Amino acid sequence: MATGRTHRPATRSRGIPEATVARLPLYLRALTALSERSVPTVSSEELAAAAGVNSAKLRKDFSYLGSYGTRGVGYDVEYLVYQISRELGLTQDWPVVIVGIGNLGAALAGYGGFASRGFRVAALIDADPAMTGKPVAGIPVQHSDDLEKIIEEDGVSIGVIATPAGVAQQVCDRLVAAGVTSILNFAPTVLSVPDGVDVRKVDLSIELQILAFHEQRKAGEESSAEADAAEAETATAVAPPAPRGATGGNRKGPDGDVPAVMPA
Repeated sequence: MATGRTHRPATRSRGIPEATVARLPLYLRALTALSERSVPTVSSEELAAAAGVNSAKLRKDFSYLGSYGTRGVGYDVEYLVYQISRELGLTQDWPVVIVGIGNLGAALAGYGGFASRGFRVAALIDADPAMTGKPVAGIPVQHSDDLEKIIEEDGVSIGVIATPAGVAQQVCDRLVAAGVTSILNFAPTVLSVPDGVDVRKVDLSIELQILAFHEQRKAGEESSAEADAAEAETATAVAPPAPRGATGGNRKGPDGDVPAVMPA
């Protein structure tokens, strides 16, 4: 099986937009669930709903892969799983190092989704000497002094940073200098990297803040709706009764309603 340092996916060379690349894992997750239920085919509408996108966007995305489905039948689930996995590079072995084995790093080390998607945790690295040799998720932690040696020996091209923010840039610089070209950053800071190095940032606090914004907006809309309803109810309750025999601003004439004020 090929390793991550010897071959990289050709998504950019094939001109697949980054937005499409970002949606491919969503399609793969939905397709994998269908495959596990032994569903042979799926329509674009069904798959789009499962992935949380609209069907027109899905068909456009799949056109970049050269997959158009069959009218009246849909897409072959197993073939799409293979096709997307290949496009994402998941049919290869990608050795990964996780740097920073605190609570988050330890949780990531035990995450089963890495292995099932072709990512092999090659090493766990931490700067604390007390952690050296301690097994986490069945893998002994190695000291950060050996970072460069580990990357070279295991052919690592993907690094995961789960350190405190204050040392994340230093760790990033060492990873890049050692040959790592893709970084998944969990540290709450923005990393500076040279051209040719890809960084994906995962910040749970930012995601929670975005959710808080939406919750606040929904609460404000509910309060506004309640206030409007109360105002309308009050206005109805205090409105003066119409004079006896009155019909509003108009009066009846031989040809129907006549305005109360006629133009000169």
